[in-house]
Amino acid sequence: MADREREQELTAGRAQEPERAVTADEPAEARQVSRVVLLDPDDRILLLHGFEPDDPGDTWWFTPGGGVEGTETREEAAHRELAEETGITDAVLGPVLWKRRCAFPFDGRRWEQDEWYYLGRTDRTATDTGGHTDLERRSVSGLRWWTSEELSATHETVYPTRLAGLLRTLLDEGPPSAPVLLETERV
Repeated sequence: MADREREQELTAGRAQEPERAVTADEPAEARQVSRVVLLDPDDRILLLHGFEPDDPGDTWWFTPGGGVEGTETREEAAHRELAEETGITDAVLGPVLWKRRCAFPFDGRRWEQDEWYYLGRTDRTATDTGGHTDLERRSVSGLRWWTSEELSATHETVYPTRLAGLLRTLLDEGPPSAPVLLETERV
């Protein structure tokens, strides 16, 4: 229990520190992130369409989610981020499907993230982006429900890069018995 309390104290302290850019010469502390693989009754997955704020032509698709704030749990962060980014508040979260580390440049800084992907289910397909943060308003152009077949056929960039295959396996075999560790992605 002491380790969990210490982890929460450290997480709370990190959340209060101002964010700063990380240079290539210094190691980045990984931002704790929760993401949701949100499926509707037809097994379509909801993805957000993002772009670099200073280069709107640099686009990609990604799952809803974001950083853990203060002392909230990863699951609480997943629910909060899903509500903020999609307006969907009634999703039922299942197990953590996948975990990965990733690093990428975005909005003038380098992001280093430790991501957990939760399975989510909802009957609601209508979305509302009214809860977007300023950064999301400057970098998200919309949301879309994708079938597994559409995701497999797209030539657009999707993160994680193996999402089409991971989704197909999930739909064919069900959730894994333990979270699958995905390869680290660095852009």
